[in-house]
Amino acid sequence: MAETLYYSSCEADTEKIGADFAAGLAGGSVVAMYGDLGAGKTAFVRGMAKGMGIDAHVNSPTFTIVNEYPGKRELIHFDMYRLSSSDELFDIGWEDYLSRGAVCAVEWSENVSDAFFGDEYRVTIEKTGSDSRRISIISPD
Repeated sequence: MAETLYYSSCEADTEKIGADFAAGLAGGSVVAMYGDLGAGKTAFVRGMAKGMGIDAHVNSPTFTIVNEYPGKRELIHFDMYRLSSSDELFDIGWEDYLSRGAVCAVEWSENVSDAFFGDEYRVTIEKTGSDSRRISIISPD
């Protein structure tokens, strides 16, 4: 697994890193995201949408669990903050979402870690200051 590190000094930087990352993502890719509350996971996904050519208002699906953004490559944005296990993710149709060939971005992946198969991208966003972030992207083998 190859790790690439990025440093962001503001939300716009985080979005740009997300956009650059997603521009080349293949349909069917899963992006497991990790980071504390307010780290910038949703900003990264907002950038992913831009990088995939999706013109939509991207916001956190904390209460809806899933937001879908259609485009040439569909983006499905999950927020697992309110889930307590991967069983709940499977109950909402995780396998069906995967079979659609969309790019799936999953916030709070630590809550459903056993739903991944080892072929996902791992994005970890760490706060290094009030606006600065360290972003680690680990690509699957």
